[in-house]
Amino acid sequence: MMTGNPAGPGAGAHGRAPRDGGRVIPSPALPPGLQQSVASPIALETLSDGGQRPADVARGIAGFLGQAASSLDIALYDVRFETDAGALVLASLLAAVQRGVAVRLLYNVDHPGPIPVPPPPATIPEALEALPVPTRGVAGIPDLMHHKFVVRDAATVWTGSTNWTDDSWCRQENVIVTVESREIAYAYTLEFRQLWESGLVEKTGAVDPRPEHVDGARVRAWFCPEHGEALAHRVAKHIGKARERVRIASPVLSSGPILATLVEVVGEARCDVAGVIDDTQVDEVFGQWKSNGVSEWKIPLLRRIIEGARFSGKISTRWSPGSVHDFMHAKVVVADDTAFVGSFNFSRSGERNAENVLEIRQRGVADRLAAFVDAIRARYPPATPPR
Repeated sequence: MMTGNPAGPGAGAHGRAPRDGGRVIPSPALPPGLQQSVASPIALETLSDGGQRPADVARGIAGFLGQAASSLDIALYDVRFETDAGALVLASLLAAVQRGVAVRLLYNVDHPGPIPVPPPPATIPEALEALPVPTRGVAGIPDLMHHKFVVRDAATVWTGSTNWTDDSWCRQENVIVTVESREIAYAYTLEFRQLWESGLVEKTGAVDPRPEHVDGARVRAWFCPEHGEALAHRVAKHIGKARERVRIASPVLSSGPILATLVEVVGEARCDVAGVIDDTQVDEVFGQWKSNGVSEWKIPLLRRIIEGARFSGKISTRWSPGSVHDFMHAKVVVADDTAFVGSFNFSRSGERNAENVLEIRQRGVADRLAAFVDAIRARYPPATPPR
């Protein structure tokens, strides 16, 4: 439960006052796939396949870490520092330690079992344990520690869909969000604390998704698995209320409430619905549903959505340990002027993972993310569900 006012004495009910409405404007000086918002308490960075170099993204992360004065709490599903780009981030992290910044690192520990969709990371626990910082491996039992977030100085959050790997930085579609808000940072700190103390995914995410005002935007931080089902219903509710547009980017779509609502919205032509998926991974999901029988009822729903709305599909490389990991990896839903963005695949398994999502109600943010989804869609052919 979130309690108290983490912004400190005299900060007011919601921290800092609004300034300029949180306008977000792409910067033409950046590489084509690496677009950022103007300096603002809510900043967006979007990545595309081949649109930026790993070093471009790594320098941004290193810069974020380099501003730490007192603490860095880091939770990462997939992280590797062995490459040239990774070394840039590692150098900034080690420099923070040398400055006296208190650094803690959570990471996912893989376990034997069926390969999930999307597939697992290739983090090397031994390499992380050798770092001169406290670390905690979180067993992905029953599901994954799927976060990608940093809390800096208990005041600013870096989050989104982006793992810390070269493929994530240059071969995948991803989104990075940074939020300057002590209230939002406090929510992420509570989630970090639960995982750090338990070392398990189960029963974490018990942080109330309280609305906070950040620079004119209304922001909620959602955490799974505790609020996984409620989050799925929340997203479905906003999709059902939309009268202008719905935009979706997700590797897979398998959450029951979201599928059911999308079928209604598409069937009744309530608004403009479009999106992008990872065609290779969705084919695998169809195969799993067909073989296990339990979720076979979802097949006609997802087929109707893909065929009835304007969905594109990226044909990614099938996963193997040594293959390029070029998945369509962004996780975004935009419904009118509300956006959901984070680590959460809009899937049933996502509800059970350790995940985080920012719900941001602000027209500029929604416009920017909708434009990002449309730009991805334009790069790929229409999605084709298997027959």
